Amino acid sequence: MNSTPEEIRQRYQELASPTLSSPRVSLMARFVQHGRTTTLEHVAAVAYLSLYLSRALDLSCDEKALVRGALLHDYYLYDWHDHNAAPDAWHGFTHPRHALRNAEQDFPNLTDLERDIIAHHMFPLVPSPPRHLEALVVSLVDKACSTVEVFSERPWSHERQGGSAC
Repeated sequence: MNSTPEEIRQRYQELASPTLSSPRVSLMARFVQHGRTTTLEHVAAVAYLSLYLSRALDLSCDEKALVRGALLHDYYLYDWHDHNAAPDAWHGFTHPRHALRNAEQDFPNLTDLERDIIAHHMFPLVPSPPRHLEALVVSLVDKACSTVEVFSERPWSHERQGGSAC
């Protein structure tokens, strides 16, 4: 499916809006993910770029689940840098479980595909592989975004983007 960047941006906004408007999702803006990037900036970048990649490669994906799962893949809602706030000392291995628990509480109609995206995005660090193409896409894009965030000063921030996220 050949799409212009503007078509992808519009589709992303259409799909992301219901999730981003949920009350607790905004809490992710309080926590730093990598470098100076907030968790909310990170998940938005992963969701947008996952949609972009799936369209660029003409993958047959459930775009709604792809974007929603990507937006919730790090929905753990704590500062993982603060060992007193984190529920355990193994964030890299356990945060998918915490994110899934929070997503299931706040989004009771979560699909099995969205659960797969959230639960398996840390493959291969967590050895349980993604079961669906959408989950594999999010897992790969998450690693690419994380790498950029570690080495770049807030690459997805509103200020850097001239006022527009992603």
